[in-house]
Amino acid sequence: MAAKIRLARVGSKKNPIYRVVVADSRSPRDGKFIEIVGRYNPQTQPSTIEIDEAKVKDWISKGAQPTDSVRRLLKAQGIS
Repeated sequence: MAAKIRLARVGSKKNPIYRVVVADSRSPRDGKFIEIVGRYNPQTQPSTIEIDEAKVKDWISKGAQPTDSVRRLLKAQGIS
């Protein structure tokens, strides 16, 4: 099983709000996931980013790969 750290959309129409989740790479974008590790709201000014650093580092140490968009969010939060 290849785990990915990626965004899952939970907002309504024209109001995107995302969860940062750890999911199997084969599952659909908004489908089954393993764990929620954060939230991202691009609608606020500035954008709201809440990420649990300990959980993310734990999943990365287990081999989970962040997507490009999540990698940018992690970098903005100062998480390597």
